[in-house]
Amino acid sequence: MRALFFATLLVSAAAIAYEILLMRVLSIVQWHHFAYMIISLALLGYGASGTFIAVNKRWLEPRFDLAFAASGLLFSIAMIACFVLGQRVPFNALEIVWDPRQLISLSVIYLVFFVPFFFAACCIGLAFTCRKSFVSRIYFFDLLGAGLGAVLIVGLLFARPPQDALIVLAVLALVASITVGVRLPPRKALIAMQILWLGALLFGMPQNLLGMRLSEYKGLSQAMQVVDSEVLTASSSPLGLLTVVESPQVPFRHAPGLSFNTRFVPPEQLAVFTDGDSISAITRFDGDFSALAYLGDVTAALPYQLLSEPHALILGAGGGSDVLLALYNGAARIDAVELNPQMTALVRDTYADFAGHLYQDSRITVHTKEARGFVTQSKDHYDLIHVGLLDSFAASGSGLQALNESYLYTVEAIRDYVQHTAPGGMLAITRWLKLPPRDSLKLVATVIEALRKEGVADPGRQLALIRSWNTSTLLVKNGDFTANEIEVIREFSRSHSFDTAFYPSMPASDANRFNILAQAYLYDGVSALLGNDADDFVARYKFHIAPATDNRPYFFHFLKWSALPEFMSLIRRGGAGLIEWGYLILMATLIQATIAGAVLIVLPLSRVKRSWPHGIGTRMGGYFFLLGLAFLFIEIAFIQKFILFLSHPLYSVAVVLSGFLVFAGVGSAYSGRLTQKARQKERSPVDVAVAGISAIALLYLVLLPFLFQQLIGLTDSIKMLFSVLLIAPLAFCMGMPFPIGLSRLADGAPNFIPWAWGINGFASVISASLATLLAIQFGFTTVVLLALGLYVTAASISRNYIR
Repeated sequence: MRALFFATLLVSAAAIAYEILLMRVLSIVQWHHFAYMIISLALLGYGASGTFIAVNKRWLEPRFDLAFAASGLLFSIAMIACFVLGQRVPFNALEIVWDPRQLISLSVIYLVFFVPFFFAACCIGLAFTCRKSFVSRIYFFDLLGAGLGAVLIVGLLFARPPQDALIVLAVLALVASITVGVRLPPRKALIAMQILWLGALLFGMPQNLLGMRLSEYKGLSQAMQVVDSEVLTASSSPLGLLTVVESPQVPFRHAPGLSFNTRFVPPEQLAVFTDGDSISAITRFDGDFSALAYLGDVTAALPYQLLSEPHALILGAGGGSDVLLALYNGAARIDAVELNPQMTALVRDTYADFAGHLYQDSRITVHTKEARGFVTQSKDHYDLIHVGLLDSFAASGSGLQALNESYLYTVEAIRDYVQHTAPGGMLAITRWLKLPPRDSLKLVATVIEALRKEGVADPGRQLALIRSWNTSTLLVKNGDFTANEIEVIREFSRSHSFDTAFYPSMPASDANRFNILAQAYLYDGVSALLGNDADDFVARYKFHIAPATDNRPYFFHFLKWSALPEFMSLIRRGGAGLIEWGYLILMATLIQATIAGAVLIVLPLSRVKRSWPHGIGTRMGGYFFLLGLAFLFIEIAFIQKFILFLSHPLYSVAVVLSGFLVFAGVGSAYSGRLTQKARQKERSPVDVAVAGISAIALLYLVLLPFLFQQLIGLTDSIKMLFSVLLIAPLAFCMGMPFPIGLSRLADGAPNFIPWAWGINGFASVISASLATLLAIQFGFTTVVLLALGLYVTAASISRNYIR
């Protein structure tokens, strides 16, 4: 049995690692990690395999070793084949608004990536089904493999690019196949396939075959269309694929918000693309500040006109452009915070000569930290906290970020920033300008709410907003703006042909003078948000501009369902940009998951004999359906919630998924003892488990914000360990209701067990997308509370049957 245990561990590790790898790859080739879709299709694979094994059990059981070895081999092959095929499906997310064929392509991608998980699940399911006497040990190695797989893929992605990590995972699955296959009587076909495939993986896999095919509309793809442009270096990690591009013929001149009045040309730059899109520039600098004179002509230079030799904090240093901005405009000291150490290394080491050894300047201290965590843990108070542009104009303007959690622009984040400004100091945030205004007004609404929570009676006296043709810069002062400061803002804006959108006591005639719009959208909007009817304005506005919070951190979500029919009617007249495609993909994924789950999981079960006591089907079917929804609701909510604490979506997925899998398994193993103890006290074991789930989840809803606030500045490894410890007790309790129900069915209605698996699997498949949709609309707290309601309902409807 040791060979089977080892093979189970390898398959489980490869499956969870492949799941996380796909999220990383989709972040690169598309614009989003699509975690909800990958989790959904992985669960579809496991659910469909359970139905397949139930239907074909009589044939598979006597051929267990062969079936396991073949499934492991097919899993290995499918990982590579589907990785290649999935990227060749002609899917363009930008066209989904007006081209229905993109929905078909999305469905094809969903089904293509489902295949590897089906074969992986067949291995695990066969082990459970055909080696019942070793179920507990198989379960242990299955869960151990899942935990190790999450750690493995994060480590691999730091060391090697995604394509190399994929080869490692395929080898793991193949080794599992060989480990079980060697116990079989010689089967020439299987052995030949295993040897040939091993040779292909180790020596014969063309690298161009596994190359990632970026969307042609991403910034990197567009940049490479320029004559003589070339990639200088590319480095990959879980935090992003950094690609440095040089364009000698048409040099990069990345200067967001540059005035049309400027007399200066930006120096030569190298473009650094993160995941093929978000651009940051490394600017050629030789110590001559006169070459940086253009940095006085951007909207982000405004706060430096109001502060003398400030101590500045730059959140999101990137390639160093905002650090140069601070230096040129007279900052005496600069703390530059950058999450990705590879980005820092590009400026400090790889291109140090090009950047003028910028990070060796004694005035600059570089911190490799997550922005929120650094601010929270900092003991300093800054004259200026600068939050620059961290995304691309194209991504911002096309609704690409609607599903992205951003904890930089929430009420809680703004409060942290303001609390760390010195008296008279300022917070400056620059954003791309969208029309009609969306994120500019949502940012103002979020800042107003933050200031009111800080006890500011009249937030308008501490706000100033200017705009260029493509950016807006919002200033938030720790104190009221003075008359002299307001005059400086007006003169800076006038001399650069920037429009003043708001300052205290601003007359309407000062708005919309240079970059003229159909109306003074920003002035009217900010004035309304500061007025007595602000709530009514937010409710009537065409876009969702209510303040973003840590409970609902979807700052870039602007779509209102009530406005969708109007926007759809404008598609053929250039209105496609008003609709967030990310939201539509989420809805499409939910629909296709529902259809695929019904077809691949539930319908095939009609071949399984249906003979069980009257009423069991309805009652227990509802029980297992509710458990499937509730478990994933909490898991998805925690994945999204822990992004704040762990700094990156991939870290959160890896830690939360593995934590829930491992400790839910431990809870499952303990469920038998719980059942015995509950029966001795004449209580329902499900009631006991659900009581534990409810108590811990409610406690976490109260405690997690406080714990995250206190511990967010710790190192990544310590935060990951602490996260697992937090997840453990909740996952332990959540692992009990399902096996308790199965044990009761085994005693009284064994023929219903395949249906229980199928119904639970179907609910799990749809719940990943549904939970994300609910979180965007109502927040994480609502999703968790809804999950607890589902658990309580499940316990209630099963109470007369499970004792």
